[in-house]
Parts: sequence; C-alpha cells; structure tokens
Amino acid sequence: MRSQEVKLKHAELLAMQAAGQEILNCYRVLAKAERNIVGEVLRGEAEFTELNHYPDADVFDRDTQSQYYYHAHRGLDGEHGHFHTFIRPPGMPEGMLPISYTPSEPWPEGSAALSHLIGISMDAWGFPIGLFTTNRWVTDEAWYRADDVMSLLERFEVDHAAPSWPVNRWISAMFVLFRPQMRTLLQERDVVVAAWVAQHPDADVFEDRALEITSAVRISVPEQIAVVAAMLADDAPA
Repeated sequence: MRSQEVKLKHAELLAMQAAGQEILNCYRVLAKAERNIVGEVLRGEAEFTELNHYPDADVFDRDTQSQYYYHAHRGLDGEHGHFHTFIRPPGMPEGMLPISYTPSEPWPEGSAALSHLIGISMDAWGFPIGLFTTNRWVTDEAWYRADDVMSLLERFEVDHAAPSWPVNRWISAMFVLFRPQMRTLLQERDVVVAAWVAQHPDADVFEDRALEITSAVRISVPEQIAVVAAMLADDAPA
C-alpha cells in the first residue's frame, strides 16, 4: 500500500476491510452472470467509441452530488479505459470555493463548478489497475486545493441502481479501500502543478496540453485487501 508508513486509524482499516469485501462481492455477482465492471457500463451500447461518455449522460446521484463516467482515449499499457469521478458544488462543504486564479479559458461556475476527484484505470477484463489525477483542462472542472478535494473523497457515493447496482456499489467502495492512495495522489497533484508553474511562468498551467496526468499509481484490489488484513493483525491488541 502506498504510504504504508502512515499509521491508519483502526476504524479506517475496518472500513477499508469492509469495502474490500464489498468489491469482491460485486465481482462475485457479476461473474455469476458472466459480466464484469466495464462490461456492465458498456452493456447495451452498439459500439465502444473513444472519448464518448458511458453512459451518455454520466451517472449522477442527486443526494450526494457524486458523478462518474467511463471512457477511453489514452491507450496506456494495459488500460482498456478509465472512470472519471466528480463531486458537484451542492455536495461540497459549505464555503468551499475554487482557488483564486485568473484563467485564460473560462472555468465552470456556480452549481456547475464541479471538482474532479480521481481517475480509475481499468484493464480489458474489467478490473482496476491504476489511479490517477488530471490537469484541469482534461475534465473541464473548476480547480480546488488538494486539501479541499481530499475532504470530498469520503463524500463520494452513488447510492442507486442505474445503470448498474453492482457498478455503483463497486465504485463507491473503491473510494474507501483506496482512500490513502487517493489522498497521496491529490497531494502529489498540487506539487506537480506548482513545479510546472515554476518552470513555465508565462503559461496557464491549467490549460497546458503538455501536462495531462498530474499523478498516478498502479493498484491491485487483492494486494490492497491483503495489506489491510496485515495492518489490522498488527493493530490487534496483544
């Protein structure tokens, strides 16, 4: 686990353990129907076209203001496509605002000033293989400080059955099982952006097409579950 040296609270480890079991259960029920996470998102589509959103209107939970979609365009090694995840302003803490910045391109405002959280890379068999963060232009978001975005991770949840109950439960559980890595990626994101600004002082960093992925890490659900189990064992009273 990335940042294993950081001591996680026992309650967080238990939540991660439960999330791992939830993810495995989603895989189990899908496998019984010969389906997987990616196949569920693409089910019913005539063809899979790069850059298109799947589903077409995204998945949105109006209660939590969580949103996601799946698409492909990068052709990275081993990646079939990836999920982009967001929280919209009504789901943010009161008073949370984008950074103060004079952009060269308009940013979304008001209730449309959503924040991108984390990208989840998927392989061709429908399993997650990586997490990443992106520059602003990639998802046309408003830009919030990493500390603010980190506070949104625990708010991400899609609690309805459309377009797929197991996919919604899976992606919600991913935000619990891999929250430590997600926090680290967001911190790294802001470090990378700050370094880019220092190196390119005359450019608008948030619109620079040369900077797309701002941080990334490979992941494995089975490995994460095993690490959490080991940490819980170490944390158990003697």
